[in-house]
Amino acid sequence: MQPLRVLGVDPGFGRTGLGLVLIKKGDPHHLWHSVIDTPADHRFIDRLQAVRNDLTEAIRRFEPSVACVESLFFQTNAKTAMKVGMARGVILLALADANLPIVEVTPSQVKTGMTGYGNADKAQMQEMVMRLLKLQAIPKPDDAADALALAIVGGYMHQNQAKTHGGSGLKSP
Repeated sequence: MQPLRVLGVDPGFGRTGLGLVLIKKGDPHHLWHSVIDTPADHRFIDRLQAVRNDLTEAIRRFEPSVACVESLFFQTNAKTAMKVGMARGVILLALADANLPIVEVTPSQVKTGMTGYGNADKAQMQEMVMRLLKLQAIPKPDDAADALALAIVGGYMHQNQAKTHGGSGLKSP
């Protein structure tokens, strides 16, 4: 199977995590990670534009083969859930505009894929990201580590889908 460049995106409106891995011969390799920070004192629409613009630039710069985005999970705070949902919509649109296949992964799927346990805590997840990518330290901030985990699990899901269906993998929603 061809090497696969996978961009993981951990959606947020205050901070969006980005992580890029190369899956080659079944092994994930760290290429890059970062976050998109948006200042709380800026208008919400400006924050959404910053997420879109910075994500579009990362896509242009790194040319991923596929993107993996965390799907929404239940939030007790409706206002926060709506804002994260809007940021996620902007993210999905930017990925679709770049014609990237999109893999959507639930938090439980990421935890199971990384640790074998769907209720793993953040520390267990970060430790596995560090180990699998052979890093000297846990990637910081947390959102970037989460994005790397998404890229790893989403990349494997994409490859498995391609093998199962004989195609190029999952398609954009």
